[in-house]
Amino acid sequence: MLRVITLNLNGLRSASSKGFHTWLAGTGADIVCLQEIKAQEADLAETLLNPAGYSGYFACAEKRGYSGVGIYARREPARIVRGLGVAEFDAEGRYLQADYELADGPLSVVSLYVPSGSSSEERQEAKFRFLAGFRPHLDSLRDSGRRVIVCADWNIAPREIDLKNWKSNQKNSGFLPEERAWIAQVLTQGQWTDAYRTLYPDTTSECYTWWSNRGQAWANNVGWRLDYQLVTPTLVPHVVASSVYKAQRFSDHAPLVVDYQMAF
Repeated sequence: MLRVITLNLNGLRSASSKGFHTWLAGTGADIVCLQEIKAQEADLAETLLNPAGYSGYFACAEKRGYSGVGIYARREPARIVRGLGVAEFDAEGRYLQADYELADGPLSVVSLYVPSGSSSEERQEAKFRFLAGFRPHLDSLRDSGRRVIVCADWNIAPREIDLKNWKSNQKNSGFLPEERAWIAQVLTQGQWTDAYRTLYPDTTSECYTWWSNRGQAWANNVGWRLDYQLVTPTLVPHVVASSVYKAQRFSDHAPLVVDYQMAF
């Protein structure tokens, strides 16, 4: 069994102070993909760099206290890939890939943080540039012959059932028609599959992974599903369980857990 968790931490040190690492120790996770770590490796304690039982790998943003992705892995990868080769976004620490050469075939696990466009029109344009440039990379991953799991804060709710107030958010970043069309094409023409939705195609409020800090969004479960794991076709039959962990709150996002029936 391979258990993969993805979580936008909204700050690695902040999430740890709220019990994230204590919880993680009991999850049985094999690979943990982290987004928005908001830290430089040099500033992190060893317990955050390499928690007990894990080795940590990071792609940090050049700007301090901003963005950044990481992977905690129980098994050492054969190779780590940092960045996409696009200077604008590699400087923001948005892509990290761990490659494994397993007995039953190669596996790659990606931690990805798609830009948010909610703060300004300029950032929305940056998000569109990222999406346009990342689509060919997704195609190359799919065609690589490797089994691939892309764990991300996608900052896009794909469908109306993926957020509470979809009608009032149709002009807001994260639910814009262009964004939804992009992820729809990735899932159809791109042949990627949303692991969670293979098991729960129609769930609504149970699926949310992010809640605004405004008002009573968390208390009233006024959420969005922004975090998901996309998998290549050969992995689809191996998705056996998935859940969003909400018993504790480490961030404005919740951890998404997916179990794959495969040797690791």
